[in-house]
Amino acid sequence: MHSLCQRLAVLLILSVSFFASSTQAAVLAIDYGTDFMKASLMKPGVPFDVLLNKDSKRKIQSSVAWKDTERLFGQDAFNLATRFPQSSFNSLKYLLGAPANADVVSYYTTISTTTLVATTRFTAGIHKGGRYTQDIEELVAMQLAYVRHLAEDVAQEPVRDVVITVPPYYSQFERDAVADAVEIAGMRLITLINDGTAVAVNYAMTRTFPEPERHIVFDVGASSTRATVVTFSSSGKKQDATQIVVNGIGYDRVVGGTELDRRLREILLAEFERKHGRVIREDKRAMAKLWKETGRVKAVLSANADATAMIESLVDEIDFKAKVTRAEFEEACADIKDAFVRPIYDALDNAGLTLDDINSVILMGGSSRVPMVRAALANAVGEDKIAKNVNSDEAAVLGAALHGASLSRQFRTKDIKITDIMPHDVQVSYLAETKHDGPGVRPRTITSTAFAAGSKTGTRKTLTFRRKDDFALAFAYKEAPAGEFPVELLEARIAGVKEALANITDGGGVDPIIKATILLSESGFVSVPEAFAYADIKDDSIAGKLKGFFGDGSSSSSTEDPFTDPASASTTSESDAPKSTKAVTTKTSITIPLNVTVKFTSVAPMSVEQKREARDRLIDMERKEAAKAQREEQRNTLEGYLYRIRDLLDGDETQPFIKCSKESERQSLERKLTEVSNWFHREAETADTVDFIGKRSILEAIEFPVMHRFIEIQEFPQALNNSQMWNWHTRLFLTEAKAALAEEEKSGTQGKYTREELDALEKTLKDHETWLNEWVEKQKSVKMNEDPVIETSEMRARAERLEKHLQRLVQKKPPKPKKTNSSASGTATSAAPAESGSKGHDEL
Repeated sequence: MHSLCQRLAVLLILSVSFFASSTQAAVLAIDYGTDFMKASLMKPGVPFDVLLNKDSKRKIQSSVAWKDTERLFGQDAFNLATRFPQSSFNSLKYLLGAPANADVVSYYTTISTTTLVATTRFTAGIHKGGRYTQDIEELVAMQLAYVRHLAEDVAQEPVRDVVITVPPYYSQFERDAVADAVEIAGMRLITLINDGTAVAVNYAMTRTFPEPERHIVFDVGASSTRATVVTFSSSGKKQDATQIVVNGIGYDRVVGGTELDRRLREILLAEFERKHGRVIREDKRAMAKLWKETGRVKAVLSANADATAMIESLVDEIDFKAKVTRAEFEEACADIKDAFVRPIYDALDNAGLTLDDINSVILMGGSSRVPMVRAALANAVGEDKIAKNVNSDEAAVLGAALHGASLSRQFRTKDIKITDIMPHDVQVSYLAETKHDGPGVRPRTITSTAFAAGSKTGTRKTLTFRRKDDFALAFAYKEAPAGEFPVELLEARIAGVKEALANITDGGGVDPIIKATILLSESGFVSVPEAFAYADIKDDSIAGKLKGFFGDGSSSSSTEDPFTDPASASTTSESDAPKSTKAVTTKTSITIPLNVTVKFTSVAPMSVEQKREARDRLIDMERKEAAKAQREEQRNTLEGYLYRIRDLLDGDETQPFIKCSKESERQSLERKLTEVSNWFHREAETADTVDFIGKRSILEAIEFPVMHRFIEIQEFPQALNNSQMWNWHTRLFLTEAKAALAEEEKSGTQGKYTREELDALEKTLKDHETWLNEWVEKQKSVKMNEDPVIETSEMRARAERLEKHLQRLVQKKPPKPKKTNSSASGTATSAAPAESGSKGHDEL
């Protein structure tokens, strides 16, 4: 793995920041998993690798917990569940964007000891006491903020830009939840990237593809199993760029490592009930202990035929011990064995390919190491197609970091172009405009496909309507993306139509239409970024009338509600849309932007106010934690300082502190040490940061003068030697320069230095020598326990003044030689040939 990172670092060694120093140059990538999260930082000058946590681990448990008022993260938070199961929150990825009644919420209650409640948005949340309910996004934001702080410690600057990996099947509700968590954590989301696609980027970074290759990224994670069919090929004029095209996606939202853990825990529960005749499912602490032990036993069974589970005091001081065999475990999971590989077949069907078209299956995810899963995979695709050439834990986060670096425009990386897809069908509906108003007239609903499953992300389409008044576009999934998830996404209301049409008519526009742009972003979000009214201007010229009479080659629809089917709508670029709220008029057309307001019709993302409140709470917690950490640091500093002062006072006469201090100073320090030590033992638990700093300052006021004497004694020889060295250099320079000046004065030439300059330097030298000799003699009579009469800092400063004066003369440029009269020399030169050539000719 480290060799791979080194190769990637070489590829990125030319990374260049194109912005001013005030612009943030760091990009953070986070692979947020159900059990673990990994992070990587891209910053010029920082080695490209996976971030380490405070325990120097390369992956961080996706957990957050409270111990009284103290927040814990990572493994510490996960371990706390065995003591305080209601205060430790794990596997929160299941709940992101999920409605409170969703199947995944019910499933979560079978694997977690956390008590869930419904939020005001009818999503799953955590009850925090009183009337306050905490959104899952806020808890996830705390984990992301923890990773951000780790990155900032490495970057030595604020880190704001972030790329997050998500499963490819994530709905817009879940993607919105991730985006909200990022914002609450104080970061800016560059993009979401599907985890299979991120692995593909990492795979392509160190490889070339002379011929197209197709691979399947097979990811068996904790909460789900995903398969992504990817085609790699070379592109560009010089074939130096790599094209990554996602052809198909398959997934199972339930089958994964967590489901294996759940079934293994059932085996242990049954064994406990058989041995002790007790049911402990309602004991949250016991269930948390069992869950933790289950993870350990599963890891052992991956390498051994059997394992022994041991839990001290599982419940009521009962120690639990049970032996589990791999065969017993696999029998309990037999019904889902084939489900692990079904996503591969689904992805191939989705891509219209077969296994014969695939070069290899790239393994990802921690649960891909489970023997039963590996056996099922080998049986499905053949052992020869299974590739183990990426780091199954870190490829996704490294690929996400590389992708984020390429998007930030601050780095120069290998040119990799990505084409990803969305696995869900999205439909758009609206009410047809009625021709006749009256009782009993009900408008007809028109529904069409906006983005079909398999549509490329980043697709932008333009829908064309003939409307006379405001209307709304409703977007919905054709089928629910998961059990009990809603299908309704959002409603975009387009307003200002009537006024825009009136303005177009006044401006000479004819046959106006309404155009709405719909977008499937690179992150997988469906939106309506803009809408506008458009019309051609009537041409009253003879040529225009003839063109109108014979037709301009285009057809206009006159149906009741002409609607351009999104599936066949033309794709426009962002630059095709108006950028102003004012009417845009050309010689041939008029364009007037319309107002687009969005309303979420089912699971809404957090509102701006909700995110602001959550962000304020997070900032307040971080501020209090920083203050607490500072207090503990000052407390520990004072405690250590007290021990150090005691050691100094207890030293013998050979110790520097004793030599450099007076008896009165040691007695005074002894009294203050006793006083502060007594205070510390009485008040340390309740004292604040200022108190600790103040008490340390009392002792430092006595100790620092003593230590200053010792430091001055140590540094004096070097400072004296430095001063004398510059005296010698200056004296040597003056001797040579004066000799040269004397010769120049005799010959009448102008030299490099003037006598005034050399006299000024000599005066500076003599002043320095006089001062140094006087004060060095005084310092010789000073005892070690007395303050020095000459400070080494002043000696260095005076020597530096002499050095700078000398350097100014040494670096002085010599004067340029005087130019001779060119015209006079030219006349003299031309006269000589004339004189010699005048022989035989009389001068006129």
